[in-house]
Parts: sequence; C-alpha cells; structure tokens
Amino acid sequence: MARSPELVFAALGGVGEIGMNLAIYGFGPPEDRQWIAVDCGISFPGPDLPGVDVVFPDVTFLEKNRSRLLGIVITHAHEDHYGALLTLWPKLKAPVYATPFTAGLLEAKRGGDSVGVEVPVKVVRGGSRITLGPFEIEFIPVAHSIPESMALAIRTALGTVVHTGDWKIDPAPQVGPLTDTARLRAIGDEGVLALVCDSTNATRPGHSPSEGEVAEELKKLIGEADGRVAFTLFASNVARLRSIALAAQEAGREVVAVGRAIRRVVEVATEIGYLRDAPPFREADQLEMLPASNVVLILSGSQGEARAALARVANQEDRLIRLGPKDTLVFSSRTIPGNERPVNDIINKLVAQGVAVITDRDRLVHVSGHPRQQELLEMYDWLRPAILVPVHGEAMHLAAQRDLARAAGIRMILEAPDGSVARLAPTPVVFPDAIPVGRLYRDGTIVGDREELGINERRRMSFAGHVAVSIILDHRGELEQTPLVALAGVPQRDAAGKPMATIVGNAVRGAVVSIPRPRRRDEAFLIDAVRRSVRSAVEEAWGKKPVCTVFLSVIE
Repeated sequence: MARSPELVFAALGGVGEIGMNLAIYGFGPPEDRQWIAVDCGISFPGPDLPGVDVVFPDVTFLEKNRSRLLGIVITHAHEDHYGALLTLWPKLKAPVYATPFTAGLLEAKRGGDSVGVEVPVKVVRGGSRITLGPFEIEFIPVAHSIPESMALAIRTALGTVVHTGDWKIDPAPQVGPLTDTARLRAIGDEGVLALVCDSTNATRPGHSPSEGEVAEELKKLIGEADGRVAFTLFASNVARLRSIALAAQEAGREVVAVGRAIRRVVEVATEIGYLRDAPPFREADQLEMLPASNVVLILSGSQGEARAALARVANQEDRLIRLGPKDTLVFSSRTIPGNERPVNDIINKLVAQGVAVITDRDRLVHVSGHPRQQELLEMYDWLRPAILVPVHGEAMHLAAQRDLARAAGIRMILEAPDGSVARLAPTPVVFPDAIPVGRLYRDGTIVGDREELGINERRRMSFAGHVAVSIILDHRGELEQTPLVALAGVPQRDAAGKPMATIVGNAVRGAVVSIPRPRRRDEAFLIDAVRRSVRSAVEEAWGKKPVCTVFLSVIE
C-alpha cells in the first residue's frame, strides 16, 4: 500500500556555509518523490585547497533521481547561485528556468569560457508562473545586488513554501524593480506553510542602506578626486556599474571597464536595456588618449583574484594602466570570508605606490544585497509562515535568524544543514544526514573529488614537502648503485648543517640492509619499509614528515 505524499526540503549546499547554494524540494511518498532543484551555485576555495579553482556541490543524489527531477529553477545570476550550471547540468539534464538577464549571462559565460555544453534555458519573468508536476512556482521580484532576482512561491497540495533567494528591501535599487511587497502580502493572506529564508545579514540590526545612497556617495567621491579614480566591485552589480558611469559622466569623465567578467556583464546588461541611460563604457586601449583627470576605471578582481585586472595593476604588470600618487582606488564591494589575505596584499601594494585606497569602512561605497534584522521581521509580518527554515549562511547567521524568528512568534523553526531532510508537511520534522552530500572541485580543466584530484596529498606536500627516492637492486637484492634522492619543499640541510639528501640516502640504505635478502624480492614490502624509514629520518632531522615516493627497479 502506497504511503501518503510528503513535502520535503533539503540542501545539497548553502546551509551552514556561504556559497554553493543548491536546494531541492520533493513531493510524494518517500519511495516515489518528484523533485525540483532551486539554484546550482559554486563556492571558492580557501587556503586548505591549494591549486583548486572552484568548488561545486556533489549532485550524486540528483543523478540517481534524475528521472524524477522535473526542473532546475535559478533565482538569480550570482555565481554562488548559478555558477555550477555549465559544469553540472550534463549530469542532470533537467529543464532550466531563469530570467532573461540570467539566461543572457549564462550564454555569454558559455561562449567566453569556451564551454561546449549548451544548457537549454526556458526564460521566465517576474510575476509569471510555471507548473512542474505537483509544483506550481510563481516568480516574485525582489531587490538584490543584481538584476532580476526572484523569490519563489512554491505551491503544492500540502501547502505553499516561499523560498526567498537573496533579497533586501531597497527603496531605490537603481536598476530593476523594488521588492514586490504587495504580492508577498497577498501570498501571506493566502497562507504560507514555510518560509525558506536568506540568513546572511541576520546578525546585523536595522535596515540595509540603499543602493541609491551609494550612488550619491560615488558622485561626491568622483567629484572630489584630482587624479584617476578606479573602482573594483562584483562584476554582476549592474546597479553599481550604472551609478559609477553616471557619476563619471556628471564629473566630465570617461568610464573605462577592464576585465572579462565586467565586460561580459556590461554587454548583457546593455543588450537587455539596464544601461540604456548610461554613457558608453570605453575599452582599455583608449586610455592613452585620455588625461588622468578625465578617467574613471572599473577593474575586475575585487576578491584578490590573481589573474584579474586589479591584481595586474597592483603588481604593475598591466601595460596600459598605472596608478600612483593622486590616484584613488575604491573597493565598492565586500571581501568574501576566506579572501582577506589576497585582498589585503593588493591594498598594501597599492598604498606602497602612493594610491589612496577607500573601502566601505571609510565611506558608504558599498551596501549588501541581503536583509538585516528589521527587513527579516517585515518579511515575517507579510507572510506569517507556520514554519521557518533558515538557509544561506554560516552557523552564526542561521542561529541569529532562528533566534530572531522565535522572538517574533514563529513557533516552528526547522534547522536543516546540508544533507538533512526537513519534512514540511505533514507533521514537520528534520531527518539528519538523510541525503549524502559532498563537494566536487575544479582544478584546471578537471573536475573530481579530493581523492581523484590528489588534493589531500597536495595539501600535505604544501606543509611538509616531498622526497623522491630511486633504488636499483641487482639480482641478489643488493643496491646496484647509490640511491638517487630528489627533495622538493624540504630544507637542504638540518639544523647542524648536514645535507638532507645525505640523511635520506643513509635512511634508504639502512632500510634496505635491514631486510633479509629473500624478503627484498617483495617489492611492496621493500618500498613501504624505505618510505617509512625516510619519513622517520626527515622527521627526526626537521620535525616534519614529508610525502615520500619510492621508485624501485630490479636488474635480473
């Protein structure tokens, strides 16, 4: 006998962390659920992942349920919400639903990155509705730091869930519509079973400042400047790009956009019409014809990316752009946790060159696109949900929203970290660790897990280096010649001045001699014994155990 249908929520990424957002909703009995996915984002590696470029959620669960995956709905075009689509879509092959701006950026990204896969996107607009099996999904415009951000009202036979995506309340967002409070109130009047809500700024009291306030501050800043003014920002912040361009125009300056990501966004935003009233964005090769006092630069690389335009300028490697005394660099962005070191390195290099560096600690040059506590309270008041599920945040953000909602009178709060399944109806409950979750990594052109990419061993080598040893034995099991030793990332000498290669060579010979000749024919045993001996000897001399690779040849 078939069991009654259930409505469930789970996250494969984005709960308990910033980035890599991928939520799924299921409807039906446990043995036969139909699924939709909301967003498909990336996160960026920290120093514990040397060499890794991008981090993706592991979608093995969705692959196994691909025949019941009805669609992937994208709330907006920030990398942490849509950046994994081009890589992961071939594993899922489900229809994708996105707004015109998001679809345009995805296509531009595919062409710019020379990615072969073509993702079929069904374009949706604010206020529209789609039906995917048992789910009816309404797209509700919300203000955010990128055009066409959408909250979702997901209606089912067991109740309505509002999935906010990223949002804020902004009376002057500069580009795109206001958060549709009237529609949210109307949905609240219909009755809302659950609110799955952005927690990023839940620790901060009050209201987020408006993008319009930033626009006014940028006008003042550019008007006060003598030399060149350069901005770095999240490339996708079209409202900020527009505000900078209009402020430059008012000050009689030309605006020059430098960096592939920024040029891509400018092209798509211009095509759709979001920059219709802004002056044209000049190319970098036109700089030689423009006096410094007539220029405003917009540089990619606000997070310290090593290959971006800002890093090239800070390292004095850009052949067209130099900043120095009398020039100003404005970080019109926030630093994503984990990127503090590369950003600070760039700031220090620019300051050493005499550049005045301004951040949001100095002036109102950036505002967040996420709601603070007062905005969250207003959302609760509009929707009056029976259940709150905090998402999109680290543990402290999720806990802050939980406590705020509890104080506001929401009685049922479900805490569902990545891999848990929250049953929303009937009888709300969280099943911990119910779905396998993990991470995939892109390293160069290859995507795989830690073991496939050798990340753990690479990390060990970054701490303690690598020793390679080559041994040749004759037919009697004796050393044919002196072992060859190569050191990488290991000190050349110990504290007493003895060469480390000599220490390693002695350890190799000692290990071989200690093994009876007949046993030396067991190659695996011999290699393991040499490896352990080398690591032990280096640890005694240095205090650290390197990774060790042993090559063995036997001459018969």
